[in-house]
Amino acid sequence: MSLASCAAPPVLQLQGLVKHYGRLRVSDDVWLDVAPGEIHALIGPNGAGKTTLIGQIAGEILSDSGRILLGGVDVTGERPHRRVHRGLARSFQITRLIGGFSALENVALCAQALDGSSFRFLAPVRRDAGLNATAIAALVETGLAERADIPAGRLSHGEKRQLELAMALVASPKLMVLDEPMAGLGKAETQAMIAVLRRLAGQAAILLVEHDMHAVFALADRISVLVEGRIIASGPPDAIRADTAVRAAYLGEEA
Repeated sequence: MSLASCAAPPVLQLQGLVKHYGRLRVSDDVWLDVAPGEIHALIGPNGAGKTTLIGQIAGEILSDSGRILLGGVDVTGERPHRRVHRGLARSFQITRLIGGFSALENVALCAQALDGSSFRFLAPVRRDAGLNATAIAALVETGLAERADIPAGRLSHGEKRQLELAMALVASPKLMVLDEPMAGLGKAETQAMIAVLRRLAGQAAILLVEHDMHAVFALADRISVLVEGRIIASGPPDAIRADTAVRAAYLGEEA
């Protein structure tokens, strides 16, 4: 992350977010910000409230109080599709892969839908030079250019995750919220994904929700730790690694 991006206004700001179900506060006064070009990891034990918080950011779960600002605009009451148009992309909200279509065709179809022409999907997207140029650029960025002609159903698990990222990238997002992109990946695929995410951070800020601590510490500019709905620590990786409260609450060590 550059010094210029540090000085720029945050891409995402969460201000005192609260969500409760009955007496259970799942999000409990959450404050968090993500800077342009930053990889900000959100970690926490199972049941910490990460899924609910992601839902609030995306607009699928309405907050009981607090504010969400995307690019400085208050989107707290906006529907998910409006947040997408403002530059928010989620890895698990992307159109499902069409196994019989090539990687290129899957990305081109996504670009076509974003172009407002999703009902032309029966037209051969391979003949649309503009769509294909956009799709190929996204495949290059995610390391799949050489697999462009391979049917999505024949890609490895790791390659499918990379393809999902390519499909998100054609929307030119300001912020990508990625939910466990390393899940189910082998060692080599994890290293490939880490390399891809490092490249993508130059194009969009990333809020990374991940359990793989090796990947988190390899990628994150900052880490926020969510425990029982509250952010108990936030800072650079070395500070989080040394935080006794974090080690006791999440890493399983005695404080």
